[in-house]
Amino acid sequence: MFHRQSLHRVALCMAFVFIGATASTADSPLNIYVVNYPLKYFAERIGGPHVKVTFPVPADVDPVYWTPEVAEIGAYQQADLILLNGAGYAKWVGKVSLPRSRTIDTSREFKDRYLTVKETMTHSHGAKGKHAHEGPAFTTWLDLSLAAKQAEAVFGALARKRPQQKDTFMANFLSLKNDLLTLDSRIKSVVSNRNTVPMIFSHPVYEYLAKGYGLNGRSVHWEPDQEPSPGQITELSNVLEMHPAQWMIWEGPPITSATENLKTMGIRSAVFDPCGNVPPEGDFLSVMQRNVSNLEPIFR
Repeated sequence: MFHRQSLHRVALCMAFVFIGATASTADSPLNIYVVNYPLKYFAERIGGPHVKVTFPVPADVDPVYWTPEVAEIGAYQQADLILLNGAGYAKWVGKVSLPRSRTIDTSREFKDRYLTVKETMTHSHGAKGKHAHEGPAFTTWLDLSLAAKQAEAVFGALARKRPQQKDTFMANFLSLKNDLLTLDSRIKSVVSNRNTVPMIFSHPVYEYLAKGYGLNGRSVHWEPDQEPSPGQITELSNVLEMHPAQWMIWEGPPITSATENLKTMGIRSAVFDPCGNVPPEGDFLSVMQRNVSNLEPIFR
């Protein structure tokens, strides 16, 4: 949430930035700003050398809760295209004025399929501060069929801006769509025989994964880089009484003390990285392929 000082700076920014000015010409790459890494990957796959995509969120920050500085807001406002995830993603977007004609909500076409996070517990990510998971679920792309729809929205936006490159964009989009739907089919194949097996999600960010592939999961609040507290262990024990899971799905590799605590409760660990930010290695596609491989032992 913005403080008064931050809102004042935003107001100043909006007063001095000339919204109508953009840097690119018909022959130069489209200047695109995005709010998460999946959209960066989609735009770069589709646009190729015809786009310059900027994703200014630091690598160690969750893009959902990141707050841009005044200069960064100005850069978004002056971009040729601003790609939003929708579904309540990037909380700062609702606090500033962005040019409507250049702002694309990539999940708008499936708004009727938005999911809701039912729990409202406020918790902390260490130095990153406190926040609550509540309201619309936002990791829409974890249903890979919805990710393909978001990629299609990106294609449409690029084609409208550069109609002379439409055929190139279309070919690139179809290649990306095939990759995403191949992953979608692979997940369905992996879980098909035992999709009712109970599991625990370490964080409430897997709603679209669970809904899209019929997974039987319950969420808790365990950070992969933090020692679980006695309260968290008690919470999990209570969940297990009604939901006898043998696996926990993590956003990233958990520390040893966390996995050891789980082992004493008969729970093994697997990583399914939502990939909201730029991965340390590989790209969106390789991370998702690795995620699917990590699911395989659960459903054998």
